[in-house]
Amino acid sequence: MRYTYKKYRLNVIIHIKECMSYWTEKVKIGNHSYPRFIGGPLDGITDSPFRTLVRHFSKEELLFTEMRHVSFIAHDKSGLKALHFSQDERPLNYQIAASALKDIDLACEKIIASGVDLVDLNVGCPAKNVIKSGSGSALMADLPRLKIVLDRLRERLPVPFTVKIRAGFKQKNALDVAKLIEDCGAAAITIHPRLRDEMFAGRPDYELAAAVKKSLSIPVLLSGNVINWVTAKMAYEQTGVDGYMIGRGMWSKPWKLHELKMHSQGMPFTVDKAMVFQYALLHLEMLEKYYGNKGFYCFRKHLPFYLRGIPDATLVRNDLVLSHSPEYVKEQLQAIGARGG
Repeated sequence: MRYTYKKYRLNVIIHIKECMSYWTEKVKIGNHSYPRFIGGPLDGITDSPFRTLVRHFSKEELLFTEMRHVSFIAHDKSGLKALHFSQDERPLNYQIAASALKDIDLACEKIIASGVDLVDLNVGCPAKNVIKSGSGSALMADLPRLKIVLDRLRERLPVPFTVKIRAGFKQKNALDVAKLIEDCGAAAITIHPRLRDEMFAGRPDYELAAAVKKSLSIPVLLSGNVINWVTAKMAYEQTGVDGYMIGRGMWSKPWKLHELKMHSQGMPFTVDKAMVFQYALLHLEMLEKYYGNKGFYCFRKHLPFYLRGIPDATLVRNDLVLSHSPEYVKEQLQAIGARGG
């Protein structure tokens, strides 16, 4: 009994050390390695100003741009903001949508000229306008078309490409899609394990994510419901994936990737209210600089997240979100930050 107990205890210690090693190690995508927590794309949220804020905390984490269709990239001549970003935002994965060969070549040429580290094809977006174009998760229901697009990206891109998928379009076929993607030369895959109609609701199918991980030799990243260290640890235990794409969990929290990294390694990290509102003000200033007069209105979608947890949050939120005065909003944010929430 004594020997059995010692052996059991030793196995537990080894398991704990292996788990700790996992969180300190990096995931290799192509020829480069990145921390396991990755900044995902949120349209209108994770733009260049926000990514710049993230870099205040996370210098080497991989970040994704917002998704842009290849036709939009290829034909826009108005000084496309999506291709105007600081090289300090790198390492950067540029996310595209496509449903045919048309415009892929020119779009890839423009993207590479702008200076990025990887290109990501979104085969998971559930938005109606994206589905209508035959892009996003609609491609999961058309594997011959998907293969054509993937083969072209492999031919035209001098940098590694990755792919994001869902559980499926109307039926769960992520395993077949993932194997096709690997065979076409992708360097990594991200899975959001919900069907298109489920959008972002319901429980993600972590069993499917685990099956995808086991079936591939390239890294598999998980997207969906990872918002803190507790959920990240649970996701790892259930899927064994190589990394985690953090999307909505980062909204108005540019420190989130650093927080996850610190907590995963057993180190403390907290953000007080004064710091929250310091970054809210900085975020507003950066949006105004980047977008001009439109920057203030871009910021209003972030306000409810910065205001969470303060006294009378609903009243304050309604007051500030409906305001048309940048000066008034700045004054109120300064006052809230000065009193610590």
